[in-house]
Amino acid sequence: MALFAPGNRTKSPRHKKVYAAYEIAFTAVDFAAAFAFVIGSVLFFFPEFETVAIWFFVIGSVFFALKPTIRLTREIHYLTIGDVDDIADKLSV
Repeated sequence: MALFAPGNRTKSPRHKKVYAAYEIAFTAVDFAAAFAFVIGSVLFFFPEFETVAIWFFVIGSVFFALKPTIRLTREIHYLTIGDVDDIADKLSV
């Protein structure tokens, strides 16, 4: 199985469930990052909150860094599912 192949997500019912779970996590992280950046941006309008605004930008950046981590983790999860399914298929023959 190739990493990041579009067909991986529909390979089996289990793959579909894994895809859905990771997609929810990816979307939640996306919203959290956007939220942190919006709050940080608004806080920059008030000089007394500049340090807090910087922290919101740092937190938002960490969330954006999590996005590729989630995708890679999903692909590795697909690989482990594929290996187990391949072994099960060979044993049933």
